[in-house]
Amino acid sequence: MIIHRTALGLIGGVVAIAAAVTVFAMGDGPAHAQVAAKVESQTRPNFGVLLDPPTRGSRNRGSHHRRYDYGRHRPDWRPDYRPGGHYPGGEEIVLIDCGGNPGTGAVEDAVRRVRPGGTLVIRARGGACVGWLNIDKPLTIIGEGGFNPRDWDGNPTPTLMAPDGLPCMTVAQGVRVEIRDMVFSSPRAGDAACIVGYGAEIVMNRVGFRHAGDEAAIYADGGLLDIRNTIIDAQTIAPAIVADGAVLTAHELLVTGAQSGLELVPGAGQTSRLSAVTLKGTGAPNAFGPRSIGIVIRSGREYGRVEIENTAILGYVEGVAIEGASVAITNSRIGRSDKGVVLYNGELNLSNSRIRASTIGVAAASGHAVVTDNVFAGVREVIYAESRATVEASGNRVWSQSLCSAQFRDRYRGRYEPYWRGGDGWECMYGSYPQNWWEDEDGLLGLPYQDDGYQLEGYPDYQSGIGYYTRDGRYVRDERNRGDNRWRGGGGLFSR
Repeated sequence: MIIHRTALGLIGGVVAIAAAVTVFAMGDGPAHAQVAAKVESQTRPNFGVLLDPPTRGSRNRGSHHRRYDYGRHRPDWRPDYRPGGHYPGGEEIVLIDCGGNPGTGAVEDAVRRVRPGGTLVIRARGGACVGWLNIDKPLTIIGEGGFNPRDWDGNPTPTLMAPDGLPCMTVAQGVRVEIRDMVFSSPRAGDAACIVGYGAEIVMNRVGFRHAGDEAAIYADGGLLDIRNTIIDAQTIAPAIVADGAVLTAHELLVTGAQSGLELVPGAGQTSRLSAVTLKGTGAPNAFGPRSIGIVIRSGREYGRVEIENTAILGYVEGVAIEGASVAITNSRIGRSDKGVVLYNGELNLSNSRIRASTIGVAAASGHAVVTDNVFAGVREVIYAESRATVEASGNRVWSQSLCSAQFRDRYRGRYEPYWRGGDGWECMYGSYPQNWWEDEDGLLGLPYQDDGYQLEGYPDYQSGIGYYTRDGRYVRDERNRGDNRWRGGGGLFSR
C-alpha cells in the first residue's frame, strides 16, 4: 500500500509531537527529561544526509541490469531465513552432497555452517545441487568433481543449479569469495543473473557457466572480478559479463551465445585487463534487438583505463565500442564485424592487430585514436574520422577488393602498367589474404575461407617481365619483349 503524505498531515504530526514534548517537559524528575530528549532527537531533521547525499548510485549503462531485487528471499528456498542475513558458522570445511534436491535448503544451510574464511565443498555425484548461495562472509567454494575447460564439449554435469528465476550466487559488499572447479547452471534465470556482486571481490578459476535468461551471466557492481580458465555459454540478449565500476581481470576466458560479449564501466585506480580472451557472437544483424557489440566500454564517473591483449572478438556488429575511457588494444583479432573499432569518445591505441570488417575498420566520432601497424581486411573504408576526432595512423596494411583494385597508367604507346593507391597511414597489399590468419579469425566460427585480397589477371607473369595491360586493365601477354624492353618497343633497331 502506498501512503500519500500531504503538507497538512505533516504539520499536524509535528504539532502533536511538540505537544507531547511539552507534556513530558512539564513533569518532574530526570525520566521525563530523557523521554523528551529522545523524542526530540527522533524528530530532528538530519541535515548532514540532506546536504551530502550518497554519491554512488545506479549508472546509466543504456540497459537496466537490476530489474530483479536480489534482497528478496523466497520462503520455499530459504525456509529458516531471518532478517539480518546468515549467521556465521563455526566449521572450517563443509562438504555438501545435494543430489538434485530442490526445496530442502541444504545448500543455504551449508553456507551458514562454514565459518568466515572457511571452505565449502560441493559434491554433485547424484545430480546438481539446487539452491541460491547468498554469501555474506569470506569463503572458498570448490567443486568436488573438478572442471577442465577443455572438456566443455563433453557437456559436464552442473555442480550447482539456480532455482527458476533466482541467481546462482550473490556476494555482499566487501566480501571476498574464491570459486574453483565449479559448473554453474541457470537454465531459466528470467531477470536474474547467475552470479551477482555488489562491491565484492569475486575470484574464479576453472569455472563453467550455462546461463539462459534476460540478464548477464555475471554482474559485478563495483569491487573486483577476476576470471581465469572459464567458459561462459550465455543464451541472452544482454552482455554475458557486466562489470559496472568493477576492476575486471580476465585470462583464458571463452564467451559464446550472448548477443554481446562484455560491458565495462571502468573506474579510476586499477586498470582492467583482458588477455587470451575469445568472444564468439551470434552474428545477429544490426536491426535485431540491442546492438551486438563484442566489448562495450562505457563512460563512468571516473575516467578509467582498459587494456586488451591477444584477444579474439568475432561475430558482432561492432567489435569494440568505446564511449569514454582510455583503451589499448594490442596483438588482437576482430573478425566477422560490420565496424571493427568505434571510438565514440575517449582514447584509443590500436596496434599490431588484425581487423576484418565489411564497412569500416576504425570509426572515430570524437576523441583521439592512434592506429599503427595493423592489418585490415574486407573493409570499404579503413579509417573514418569526424571533425571532433583526431587520428594518427601509420604502417597499416590493407587487403580489400573494393579499396585495393589496381589503377593503370600509360607507360609506352598504349601499354599500361598497374599501380595501387594507398591512403593516409595505410597501403594496399596485393594477393590473397593469408589463410592461416583466416583460421584464427572467422575460421573459429566454422566459416569457410573467403579471400578478401585483390587478384589481377596475369599479374604474376607481369611481375616476371612478361606482358602489359590495356587502359581497361586487360592483360596482354607479350613474350617477345620482356622486362624493360616492353616499354621501349622491344629495344631493337627498328623500335620507336
